[in-house]
Amino acid sequence: MADAPTTPAEGEMPKVPSLRILTQFIKDLSFENPSFTEATRSQKPPNIDLGIDVQARTLSPDTYEVTLNFSARAVAEDEAVVFIAELAYAGVFQMANISDADREPFLLIECPRMIFPFARRILADVTRDGGFPPLMLDPVDFANLYRAQLAKRAAAAQGAETNGNGDPAAAN
Repeated sequence: MADAPTTPAEGEMPKVPSLRILTQFIKDLSFENPSFTEATRSQKPPNIDLGIDVQARTLSPDTYEVTLNFSARAVAEDEAVVFIAELAYAGVFQMANISDADREPFLLIECPRMIFPFARRILADVTRDGGFPPLMLDPVDFANLYRAQLAKRAAAAQGAETNGNGDPAAAN
């Protein structure tokens, strides 16, 4: 059972939640340009498949590393791979006065939201420097990604409660 919220004693300041970026950095960056000359002859823009993943890990009791992983693959109409760009961009965050229940949403929604513009710029620069128009990512709804992850977890937990054929799993 969760503790009931308490009011601060007289003269005591309430503990305000805080989140600080201590640093941010490129963990991994890769750009491959296997079909540049063929791609520049085409009049049609390539199809771009984009993948985004967010990971978080604890560094110390109040310090966390959050990593945005991007994977972009551009394919021409003749199925030739035009370019592949992969970026792992991380931030180290310090949190204070954030409850255990609120920690995961902060790590998977607010932290990525704070470092996304920097990762976006890096992907735009690397694709431009690779000879293509900059890959300008649309803003990402990290709250929606988090909700989808929660739904996936709930479905996996529901699947674990059945033995694969819809029957409840036998209790041991």
